[in-house]
Amino acid sequence: MTQKVCNQARRHMLKGLGAATLLSPLSSFPTWAAKPRRLYIDGLSFLPTDINDVKASKLDAFIADISAIETIEQADGTKNYKRTYQACINSITQAANSVKANPDVYLQGLTGTDISKARTQQQTAVFFQIQGADCVENDSLSNEWQQLDNLHQQGLRVLQLTHHYGNRYAGGALDNNGLNSLNTPLTAAGRELITELNRKNILIDVSHSSAQTALDAVKTSQSPVVQSHGAARAIVNNARCSPDEVIRAIGDNGGVFGVFMMSFWLTNKPIPTIEDYINQLAYIAKVGGVDCVAIANDFPLRGQENLLALDNNNSEGIKEYLEWWYNLEDKNVLGFDVEPKHVVIPELNNIDRMSRIDDALKKARFKATDRDRFMGENWQRVLKHVLL
Repeated sequence: MTQKVCNQARRHMLKGLGAATLLSPLSSFPTWAAKPRRLYIDGLSFLPTDINDVKASKLDAFIADISAIETIEQADGTKNYKRTYQACINSITQAANSVKANPDVYLQGLTGTDISKARTQQQTAVFFQIQGADCVENDSLSNEWQQLDNLHQQGLRVLQLTHHYGNRYAGGALDNNGLNSLNTPLTAAGRELITELNRKNILIDVSHSSAQTALDAVKTSQSPVVQSHGAARAIVNNARCSPDEVIRAIGDNGGVFGVFMMSFWLTNKPIPTIEDYINQLAYIAKVGGVDCVAIANDFPLRGQENLLALDNNNSEGIKEYLEWWYNLEDKNVLGFDVEPKHVVIPELNNIDRMSRIDDALKKARFKATDRDRFMGENWQRVLKHVLL
């Protein structure tokens, strides 16, 4: 084709497109120029009291801990937070009712494809999670996992094996014998539970688990396993943070590792910044691969409420954690000999944290495709794989 013919053809094409544009109600904004906003998914938050927080967060989807907590004083004087079955069946029912009451905002996520569906309908998909299998501690093969089945029917889609301390299924990150940390493995009952979770297509979450339990869970599961919210032990040497072998195992398994907002587990620097959060994401990518990195929160959508009330004054806000921290230091639990100085990264203790993380990743010169993965695509991939 000659240059002259090519130019004439191009002019005819543009003329036709121009006429079509004039006839369109969106004539001032050609359709090919529209680019969908990057997918934003938060790996752990809570249903907000103010429904307006959902839209303000810009989230396309989030995993919501909907469990009810019972505080248990342990024999060694420390406190554990148990999610009992009765409390959780009540709380998940209430959560489902809250979601159904706000159809213009929420879509209850039951399968991984609900993320795309919610986005198309300008809703936010919310997937129910419980932080600890204490809610089904009386379950087993002998009763055909009746409690787990009831929770699943009400919308449970992500189950954390334990919270801080071990239970009949799993070892906890903060397990200790009063003298030092323990690294307790997954139990035989835990293996049975994982088999049932795989059968029911419930996503397994090893957040708060001991390192050995996390490794055992990855080996046992036939589906990807996630750590919905955590941080790298190589950066902060604390029992609640994960060693490289756990991060690598989750990545190799096809799961994701969500980095959360609790700043005393993100950096030991006296003043935490958004760069410290980006450093954690970069480290997870280095060890687990770019398909492993994800965003989490572990606070309400708008942020840690007490710190917000203090205008993010960390020197005041940290005081509410110190008694608990010192108690674990007395038992030589790994990392609690380092006194925390802060609770939040002020820039991220904000309803608009996802946009701020996205911008910080761009500033740190991460590729657009990696930002796509970190901000939501990795979560979407795993949820679509497991939640069928």
